[in-house]
Amino acid sequence: MQKKEKEGYVKKETMMVVAFVTLLVGFLGGVFYGIHKSVPALNAPVSNQAQVSKDDVSTTRELERETADHPESVAAWVRLGNHYFDIDQVDEAITAYKRSLALDPNNADVLTDLGVMYRRKGLSTEAIKSFDRAIAVNPRQEAAYFNKGVVFLHDLKDRDAAVKAWEDLVQVNPMAKVQSGELVMELIENIRAKEPSTGPRQ
Repeated sequence: MQKKEKEGYVKKETMMVVAFVTLLVGFLGGVFYGIHKSVPALNAPVSNQAQVSKDDVSTTRELERETADHPESVAAWVRLGNHYFDIDQVDEAITAYKRSLALDPNNADVLTDLGVMYRRKGLSTEAIKSFDRAIAVNPRQEAAYFNKGVVFLHDLKDRDAAVKAWEDLVQVNPMAKVQSGELVMELIENIRAKEPSTGPRQ
């Protein structure tokens, strides 16, 4: 069920879309936290060729009509972006989220979900920027810190930057956990104990 805030901007659910390394047990899949919803975990950027049902097509038309009728409605653009998020239409979700942010640039939840969409498209640097913007708006945006760490570790191969992002998360919430139930602080300890520092790949 959806829980709407600020005229229905976001869905209060959790999303997991990418795997990351825990250096004691290899790969722990499915830990990429977001604001919008939960989806299956993946090890790499996903395709945007999702199966779209007749109901999805009908909903798309309704939401597109809503944005056409009310182009200044932030909530309408976010609802459209969330719908495209649901049906894995990455480019369209990015466009809708960016339209909402043009009207309301300080929505940390939308910035977090936009970062997830950028990552799905393979735009790791843009994803990091979007998570950073979310954190700047809301320094307690836990999902943005965690996602930032996942992108650094999994996509950019920068373990030190990933650990720093997760350390920042632990400062916000010392009891933050990954999907497996492991505390983020334990994950950091495991990573630090396993290997020497690594910087970004050249």
